[in-house]
Formats: sequence, structure tokens, C-alpha cells
Amino acid sequence: MRDKFDYLGEILAGEIKQKEEEGYDVEEFKERVNELVDGSWEELMDPGAEIHTEEVSEELQQVYERLIGLEGGEEYEEPSELEEIFERSSPAQDVTVEASEDELLDKLLGAWQGRCAGCLLGKPVEGWGGVEGKKKIKSYLEEAGEYPLRNYFPKIDSDEYEIHHASRGALRGNITHMVRDDDIDYPILNLNVLETYGPDFRSEEIAEFWLNNLPYTRTYTAERAAYKNFVNGLLPPESARKLNPYREWIGAQIRGDLFGWINPGRPKRAAEMAYRDARISHRKNGIYGEMFVAALLAAAGAKEEASLETIEELIDIGLSVVPTGSRLHQAIEETKIWADEDDGWEETFENVMASYGDYHPVHTINNAAIVVLALLHGEGNFEDSISISVMCGHDTDCNGATVGSILGLLKGARNLPGKWIDPLNDRVESIVVGDTDNQISQLARRTVEVSDVI
Repeated sequence: MRDKFDYLGEILAGEIKQKEEEGYDVEEFKERVNELVDGSWEELMDPGAEIHTEEVSEELQQVYERLIGLEGGEEYEEPSELEEIFERSSPAQDVTVEASEDELLDKLLGAWQGRCAGCLLGKPVEGWGGVEGKKKIKSYLEEAGEYPLRNYFPKIDSDEYEIHHASRGALRGNITHMVRDDDIDYPILNLNVLETYGPDFRSEEIAEFWLNNLPYTRTYTAERAAYKNFVNGLLPPESARKLNPYREWIGAQIRGDLFGWINPGRPKRAAEMAYRDARISHRKNGIYGEMFVAALLAAAGAKEEASLETIEELIDIGLSVVPTGSRLHQAIEETKIWADEDDGWEETFENVMASYGDYHPVHTINNAAIVVLALLHGEGNFEDSISISVMCGHDTDCNGATVGSILGLLKGARNLPGKWIDPLNDRVESIVVGDTDNQISQLARRTVEVSDVI
């Protein structure tokens, strides 16, 4: 059993890996930790490892403080301040959008529905990561006689597969609505933030809203670390740094949709709003992931068709707010090339894993690449796109939600297949205080009211 002091060891091991991914030389830190725990520093991240750090907690704390104080030595140009981010990127120009309230409502309803459907599709296999996770998903579907994926996951009688514990309501035949998921909690939460504070909300106001309306036990990784820091009086950007080796993971990327939805044709403004949200819990590529999605969705809100050419343009607009010297920019550019040259999505997935498979399965970079490959190989088809994003494995509910949101916004509710939307029964649960049970259609209407177009 791991004792309470092992938390420090886990944080330290995660920080070593995080700093190494940022391009720092961390060999001396690995060696010192190995001396202190008499083993591999990587074992500290394994909850099953028999490592007890109580007796060396003070020394580990000293190592951690030196590690987070590292300066210089980065291989990449990855600022975390908005002005510097925009200096190192080339945000796309705004376009004028003329839409009636009914047209906007249809697109926003499609975005909410698409996000729910994609999220629900990925829930049963959440956590089936990496190359092995993809193989496991394929094996499951083949056993059910339903590969490639073309509907919500069926239930099969087999003890070989462990469906995600909270996902029984996401299996075909058991679906009655969109069950609670953090990928849906955050758009609802950010809708409330806009209704409460308006479009000029401050990062500190989002932090305050979390404390008052988001239960701590329903936060994870970077969001949980930030929440703890809020409680201890730390505000952004320090709340994203302290004891938070998850600051480049996917948590912010799943929070950006609403800022894109309400800014059709205005990718830079959407990215700036997303930045104010992301910086409370994330740094560097963790921030860029949310900005990328928000800008892409803002561009999608100005489009009326879902062709491959449109998808390619949207990805480039999303990428326009990401610093060119960053790892996320590099990963997305490479994924675009692979998708253009490869015979199919599986080959592109293999290329992504070969280059970015060492990142954690819920990291921003590899999952953003999966979103991009699913969009490109899906060629504007809603079903193909969400299915590919989930068949890749990794953070399946997050990626399915993001891809579903993009295609749903592009196509509008009237053009989404009933097979995916009807089982939702226009109902979604969340954990956000005061908004725990909603009609999806009502969320769309509320989003229209805070949109910057009408």
C-alpha cells in the first residue's frame, strides 16, 4: 500500500517527465531520486509500486523545488503569456458572419448534440490507450461483429474486456440520455461563467466559479491540482504551476468549445477567451490545446459545408493561434502531412504513435493529433469522423466529444444522423451546481443568448 507521502513522489516523478518533455536536462534529478528511493524514479508514478517516501520526504521536497526552478535549456519556443503566444503565431483574420437566430440556433444545437454523441461513443473505452488500446478496441468490435465502429458500443458477454466503470449508460441498449461526463460539465460550466460574468470574465472569476459550483471530487489531473491551489489561495498563473505536473495534459483542451461556438468568424477572440480559461490550470502546450480548439470552432461557425477542403482550412485556422516553435504546432503539421500521404487512418495513427506515443495517454499533444487525423480521414462525414477518433483509443471520450462538436457545428442539428442523436432524448446530466439536469436544446438556446453574433 502507498502512504500519504507517496503523493510527493508521484508529483516529483511526473515533474521530471514534464520537464524532460519540455526539453530540459533532468538526468541529475533522476539520479538523485534513484538514490533516495533505491530504485527507478519512474516507479514513483506507479500506484502499485511498493515505494514508501515518508522517510525521504524532506529530501524529495528539496529536489522538487530545485526542479521547478529550472530556467533555460528548453529546446522549444513555448511561452505561456498571451502576448508572447500571439507574437509567435499568426492568428487568422476575422470574417463577417451573417446568420439569423434560427440558423445560429441550428448550428449551436448541432454542436451540443455532436459533442454529447461523440463523448458518449468514447466513454466505454476511455483509458484504452496506445497501440495496445487501439488493438483492444478493434478486438472488442470484431467479437461483436461490428468493426469498423458504426454505432454506439454494443454490450458483449465476455470477461476479457473491462468497460469503463462509469459507462454502463453509454452502451447501446442502455442509453437513455447523455450521462454525466467532465467533457460535458465544462461547456455547461463555461456557459454559466459567461452568463454570470459576461465575455470579459477574468481567470480569477473562473477559479472562483469552480470553487462555488464544481465539486472537487469531479475534477482530475491538472484541474484537481489547480483546485487544490485555489483552496490554498494561489491564483493564476501560479495555480497552474504548483504541484501540477499535468499542466500539459488534455484538461484545458476539453474546455474550449463554448468560446469557439459563441465567436463565429472570430478565431483570435475565441482563442483569447480560451486562454483566460486555460491559464488557471495549464501552461505551454496545455494552453495551446484549448486555444487551438476554440479558434478552429470559431472558424467552423462561419462555414456552411463540411468538405475535406473546409476541414483542412479549419485546422490551419486553429493552428494559426499556436506558436510555430511549439511541440503542438509540430505535431499537428506532421499529422496533416501523414494524413495526406497515408493509405488510411490506421497508418496515420501508427505514425502519430511512433512520434508521440511516449506522451501520457491523456496528454494534449498526442490527443490533438488524433483529433486532427480523425477530422482529415473523416473528410467531413460526422459518423466516420467520431468513429475514427474513438477507434484510435487514448482519451476516447474527449476526442470523440471534440470531433463531434466540430462536425456538429459545421453541419447543424438538422443534418446530423438520428442514429446518433435520437438516443440522447434531448437530455444531459452534469455535476455543475444548479445545472445538473438539462435539455440539450435549452443549452443551445442559452448559448445563442451569449453569442457574439445575435
